[in-house]
Amino acid sequence: MTDPKMMEQMRDGQGFIAALDQSGGSTPKALAGYGVDESAWSSDDEMFDLIHQMRTRIITAPSFGNGKVIGAILFEKTMDGEADGKPVPEALWDRGIVPFLKVDKGLEGEDDGVQMMKPMPELDALCKRAVAKGVFGTKMRSVINKASESGIAAIVTQQFKVGKQILSHGLMPIIEPEVNIKSADRAASDKILLAQITKQLDALDDGQQVMLKLSIPVEPNLYKPLIDHPKVLRVVALSGGYSTDEACAELAKNEGMIASFSRGLLQDLRASQSDEEFDATLGGAIDQIHAASVT
Repeated sequence: MTDPKMMEQMRDGQGFIAALDQSGGSTPKALAGYGVDESAWSSDDEMFDLIHQMRTRIITAPSFGNGKVIGAILFEKTMDGEADGKPVPEALWDRGIVPFLKVDKGLEGEDDGVQMMKPMPELDALCKRAVAKGVFGTKMRSVINKASESGIAAIVTQQFKVGKQILSHGLMPIIEPEVNIKSADRAASDKILLAQITKQLDALDDGQQVMLKLSIPVEPNLYKPLIDHPKVLRVVALSGGYSTDEACAELAKNEGMIASFSRGLLQDLRASQSDEEFDATLGGAIDQIHAASVT
């Protein structure tokens, strides 16, 4: 059963969702951005310990709990870790931040202009663990590189099929079919995606809702019908490689869409910063992303 207080916050909260879910392939890049070179670890376990230290520093920073961050997406190992001596999902909710879990296992190679999600044979077991740890919802990502009608239809069908599996566990799925912002026919992809998502939403059972995490559209407010759809709890935006300034400027053009940024939130944080410098830098990014989300 979905926590009603978390549900209310996700529906009505004036803020944004932090994406702290970099996984195996993107972790070295995230650490490099943080100022930690690959020479700092000699195994995957040591690498994940370092990224957990970074995430714990973010989660426990004073500015992170100022009410402007209303949710956070976690990597599986982060969900299993601790912050402030508590399981991370509990530590987040104690600060008023709704916990989500990244559940996808990465991307297949490109076919028909898209990259589908890899199989998730352990999804049911992972969902049960997430529920036991107090997680509210999940997130899963696939990528659209070209405006292929059949490819985009396949990607959205896969997302909603897995979304229904997640709903069966009482979790809120964030469906994320990302449109590559470097795609030459990105505007056309946006419009195909809108039609395919609408088709899948209309087919959901009465009373079912999902969340959507989408690239900021080329045409401002293109996704307003999704924001207003009764089977959508919230539409959030990914930064998709934009800088913080670029992502916030584009997001602010879209009424009712809130941020779920990773790079846009973390790009100026460094391991070498003092706690005061770190919190001031994080707080500045939070303020900027929050303003773009509530404009």
